[in-house]
Amino acid sequence: MIVCSRNCFKRFLKYQRRILPIAVFSYDTVRDEPAEFGIGFSFLDVLNFNFYKVELKKQNWRDYIKQDNPAAAALLSKMGYRKDERIQVKLEFLRMLVRLELDPARTKLLAGFFETYLRLEDTEEQVLQMELKKLGQNEEVRIMELTTSWERKGIMKGKIESIVLYLGARFGESSITAQEKAKLLTDVELLNKVSLDVFAAESVDEAQTIIEEAIIEQADKKPMQ
Repeated sequence: MIVCSRNCFKRFLKYQRRILPIAVFSYDTVRDEPAEFGIGFSFLDVLNFNFYKVELKKQNWRDYIKQDNPAAAALLSKMGYRKDERIQVKLEFLRMLVRLELDPARTKLLAGFFETYLRLEDTEEQVLQMELKKLGQNEEVRIMELTTSWERKGIMKGKIESIVLYLGARFGESSITAQEKAKLLTDVELLNKVSLDVFAAESVDEAQTIIEEAIIEQADKKPMQ
């Protein structure tokens, strides 16, 4: 808090603008946090720093779903909701992502944050899919395209990591070049084939050849610009 107050004072001197310090509390349970911080002695008050506090668990998630604010979308997963509202919270989060129309990198970042704190169980995901079908066709299609995109990237990342880890464990430092080349693969079907073939390779040269041939095939599959 002392650092925050010092930085706020520096910004005030630089910009000559009033600054509102905000503390965001993201505990998993409802708590009553203070809105001030002080240091003092019986004979002197050295510091009395006040700030605006936002306790996410005390916020009603429904109050934020109409906002076009990426931070609000991500923080839905830390706000106050009942256990039986988990599916609805994720559904509204997905609708917000579609409406925000962010670039892929920021969309993936927000989705990753949300999933860290609110990950549905398999049965809940099935109910979510049924809820999606109740939406308008256009909105349902856009949400499905969005989720399919980052799920696909997650699958690719996992397969690449497994290939890289296997090469390092099986062939050691001699496989570094092959590991780097494996990271160039972005086609899921080819990754499936490469992972099987590499695990059966008897030498690092054979594994590298398999990966290089897949990279060439991947380039041939891409449409001409």
